[in-house]
Amino acid sequence: MWWSYEDVREQKERLQREIAKRKKRGEKFEALAAPAGQKKLCTTFWGQAWCRNLESYQDYESRLPRGRSYLRQGNVYNLEIEAGTVSAVVAGSELYDTSVHIQKLPGKQWRKIVEQGSGQVGSMLDLLAGKLGDGLMRLLTDPQNGLFPKPKEIRFDCSCPDHADMCKHVSAVLYGVGVLLDTKPELLFTLRGVDQAELLSNASSTAITDLSASAGDLAGADLSAIFGIDLAVDMPAADAEPPKSAKRSPRKKR
Repeated sequence: MWWSYEDVREQKERLQREIAKRKKRGEKFEALAAPAGQKKLCTTFWGQAWCRNLESYQDYESRLPRGRSYLRQGNVYNLEIEAGTVSAVVAGSELYDTSVHIQKLPGKQWRKIVEQGSGQVGSMLDLLAGKLGDGLMRLLTDPQNGLFPKPKEIRFDCSCPDHADMCKHVSAVLYGVGVLLDTKPELLFTLRGVDQAELLSNASSTAITDLSASAGDLAGADLSAIFGIDLAVDMPAADAEPPKSAKRSPRKKR
C-alpha cells in the first residue's frame, strides 16, 4: 500500500488527538526521551551493555533498526520496568500495548555472580556508574551466566497485527530499556529480581544509602572511555554466536 506524505501527517495528527483524549481522561502518557541527533543511543555502561546484548539476537537483525527509529521519534510512551516485566505503549499506525516478560535470574546463577564478584565493587555509586574492574565487567556481561537475559528467557506480547517474533514495537521497547538504564541502572537488577547491594559486601554502609544521588554522576559515563573498548550500540557484535530465538507469547483475542 502506498502512503503519501498527507497520509502520514494525518495518521500522526490522529494519534496525537487520541493521546490528548486519554490525557484528558486522566491517563498518564509520557514519551521516553531518546537522543535524536547522535549515533549512540546509550552512553553509559549499563545502557550500552543492554543494547549490545540485545543486538546479539541475530534472528531479529532486520527488526532492530525500525525499533531504534521508532524510539528516536518519540513513539514509546509510559515505559515501566518491574520485576520480570517491561511494559509500554508504542505509537505506530495505532497505539499498541506492548509488554516483554523476562524470567528472573536463577538464584544459583546470581549467587555465583555475587561470590565471584566479591570485593570488586567499592561503592553503590561505582556500581551504578559502571566503574567496574575488567573481571566483574566480564562476569556481569557473560552471555551465558551473566546478568543480562538470554533469548530463551524472553517472551513478547504486542497488540499490533504483526505476527513476527519481534515486531518493531517490541524492538522499540527493548531499546527503550537501554535508554532508561542510562539514568536508572538499578532497574536492571529490579527486572532480573536480584538485589544489587549484595555485590557490595565490602562497601561501607554510607556508600550504599542514597541511590538517587547517582543520577548526575552517570550522565555521559561512556563505557568505551572507561574500559577502552568500543560498544557502540548501532553495530551488532560481529563474532556473537547466534542464540536461539526468543519466544513470543500467544496473542490475546480481541
